[in-house]
Amino acid sequence: QVQLVESGGGLVQPGGSLRLSCEVSGSIFSIDAMGWYRQAPWTPRELVAAIVSVGGNNSLYGASVKGRFTISRDNAKNMTYLQMNSLKPEDTAVYYCRVSAKPTMYATLEYDYWGQGTQVTVSS
Repeated sequence: QVQLVESGGGLVQPGGSLRLSCEVSGSIFSIDAMGWYRQAPWTPRELVAAIVSVGGNNSLYGASVKGRFTISRDNAKNMTYLQMNSLKPEDTAVYYCRVSAKPTMYATLEYDYWGQGTQVTVSS
């Protein structure tokens, strides 16, 4: 079983910062992509940021967060982080961690795993 556990969400004032963490545990052989998505009420889930191990940890960001959010990963700990600065009310959403990984060395395909989500609320 593979588990993803997010932490670090909460209530913050506009302009503030939060750091989300996602820990991957269980039967994992290798992790390629790690990413953060978010979903606000009545909206589709959207990509916030992603980082892939191939090519030296290349990262990409959604247009609305570029320049404010930074994604990073610690491969030794199977963790990914999302540093969120200059938060705005429109960043309010449930944030989900997602990884693409191989569960064993014999797996020929990668599988997607999701966390349960952590609530981020930006409000004064």
